[in-house]
Amino acid sequence: MNLFDVYPLMDLEIAKGEGSWVTDTNGTKYLDLYGGHAVISIGHSHPHYLQSIKDQIDQIGFYSNSVHNSTQKKLAHKLGEMSGYKDYELFLCNSGAEAVENALKLASFKTNRGGFVAFKGAFHGRTAAALTITDNAKIRPVGISTSHIHMLDLGDLDGVEIALKQGNIAGVVIEGIQGVSGINVPDDHFLRGIASLCEQYGTMLILDEIQSGYGRTGDFFAHQNADIKPDLITVAKGMGNGFPIGGVLVRPDIQASYGLLGTTFGGNHLASAAGLAVLDVIDKEDLVNRTKHLGEWLIQQLNSLDFGFNITGRGLMLGLHFNFHVKKLRAALVDQGVLTGSASNPNVLRLLPPLTISKEELRQFIQKLITVLESKNNEEFYISR
Repeated sequence: MNLFDVYPLMDLEIAKGEGSWVTDTNGTKYLDLYGGHAVISIGHSHPHYLQSIKDQIDQIGFYSNSVHNSTQKKLAHKLGEMSGYKDYELFLCNSGAEAVENALKLASFKTNRGGFVAFKGAFHGRTAAALTITDNAKIRPVGISTSHIHMLDLGDLDGVEIALKQGNIAGVVIEGIQGVSGINVPDDHFLRGIASLCEQYGTMLILDEIQSGYGRTGDFFAHQNADIKPDLITVAKGMGNGFPIGGVLVRPDIQASYGLLGTTFGGNHLASAAGLAVLDVIDKEDLVNRTKHLGEWLIQQLNSLDFGFNITGRGLMLGLHFNFHVKKLRAALVDQGVLTGSASNPNVLRLLPPLTISKEELRQFIQKLITVLESKNNEEFYISR
């Protein structure tokens, strides 16, 4: 039996990771500026993270949510303290897509409505409900209706109000910063306007912080830059540093009841231990503030280069927008020992490194980017769009 061939693969296999570096099966080291889709938040193989998982597996790896799990409770408490959402409640699941599915359910249950507002360029997951608010018809199966979805331009506040006036909108769903489409940052005024309209019309505001959360943008959640407080917040990716875990932060007046939501593996003992270890490291190493300042420095350094690209994003969630497709540029960086990310916008190079990356390591990346862009063969990047 072969693997179902759905992933465009780089021609390398990663065998080991440590800090901001990964090593392939041939022994070649790469500086990881992508973190496996923004998953690696505290660096590869962080000692505290590894020890926490080992300690947990020595006790018990899994039991279902039919019994108490004190590690879950510790995780929820610490996440509340660190994020500023102490009064919210946490539902744990296994992935970002599951977090979105459950947030959509909660919004519908709370409002007794079925419509949603989403935004062009959005990516919220590949499960059924998440696909209806994901702006990619190519991955949406036949038969899944989007008639209840208002897909608006990012920044269209008038469109949001028109949709909400209809009275059937359960929630407005927006990413703190759009990741997959190429690091598109919603304006703070726009976010505050949505929050105000949601309150006015009794609509749930759902912030998808799956990629932009956990300190990646220099705030614990990207939306906190706009000083708003959503009703529901979805998390995953950096939450587990590679261990599958996701969650929904739920406004305190949204009442839980037995059987309302459920999951077999969500928040299991190993996942909760991994999630708690990630928060321990973010807290102890002050990674949120560190990321804010490091990101500002990196943007300043990149802006000083004269290669005609623009930069979007905050912290260590950045998009470099070129006037050509970046596929060959990414390949040339791999040859230089640097891994970067792509986007659905083929002109965008995504940077999503571990939050523990050093300034010296970022200097190495900048120098290698300069080397590639200054090469005599850089005309090969300018392929047809």
